Amino acid sequence: MEIQVTAREKGWRLDKFVQEIAPSWISRTYIQKAIKSGEIIVNNEIKKPSYKLKKGDVVFFELPEEPKKVEIVPENIPIDVIYEDRDIIVINKAPGVVTHPTPSFISGTLVNALMYHCKDFQGISGELRPGIVHRLDKDTSGVIVVAKNDKAHQSLSSQFKERLTEKTYIAITSGVIKKDYGTIDVPLGRNPVVRTKMAPLEWGKSALTYYKVLKRFKVATLVLAFPKTGRTHQIRVHMKYIGHPLLGDELYGKGKKDEIFGVKRQMLHALRLSIFHPTTGKKMIFVAPLPSDFKRVIKNLSEI
Repeated sequence: MEIQVTAREKGWRLDKFVQEIAPSWISRTYIQKAIKSGEIIVNNEIKKPSYKLKKGDVVFFELPEEPKKVEIVPENIPIDVIYEDRDIIVINKAPGVVTHPTPSFISGTLVNALMYHCKDFQGISGELRPGIVHRLDKDTSGVIVVAKNDKAHQSLSSQFKERLTEKTYIAITSGVIKKDYGTIDVPLGRNPVVRTKMAPLEWGKSALTYYKVLKRFKVATLVLAFPKTGRTHQIRVHMKYIGHPLLGDELYGKGKKDEIFGVKRQMLHALRLSIFHPTTGKKMIFVAPLPSDFKRVIKNLSEI
């Protein structure tokens, strides 16, 4: 929808203006994110939420569909439990599993499996993301922690937001990375043309990734990645940015062309995660062993 600013709204903040014209079910948080990601623009330009509107400005806002109330059905899907107590459950997520349902995709996810496995989830009726405080892409495997009650959810959410958690990923990139260590400090935002992708953008959110080379093959590199921020597709986009996209990455790399190495998905695995327990405050470290497909690709690359 396009709305022209009148004399009445002159001087209003952009976020306040959008909140006034948007349906009541659209939250202020959503509006803030939409403005920052470029989904809400003024005169075809990206502005800050605090931008003061002028008479005659044209605000473009594409309304999302109203989320439907859904009931998540527990499903007997096998999960690999690393750790579980009354507050949290830690899973070694298999590749190919979506973390949580969406309004159009409500079956076969990790949350459906957890609903079946955990009989002590609290306060989850009608929620699409019960207990989810961070996520892994569908084709990324490895450690993911899920809160089982509101107290744990608040604690873990705060830890991820304040960057108190420590995450280590292992990845196989295309090409040979020359540096043994590296820092990628490049802001990321939603690709303005292809909305399913992220991109390096000056006006994007800050994103910082450190990496360390573990092993070099003739045509690829095994690396550890340490993301200090938690942006969508962060490691995938950052590695592409330095010219070494992940093997098997269909969005940012060669995708199916990498199948000659036995690759069936993006080669990214959440290897290690440390958190502070929501109740005891004790630091806990969880490690997810490499899945068989990852080991197979390493073996194949070693034999080239």
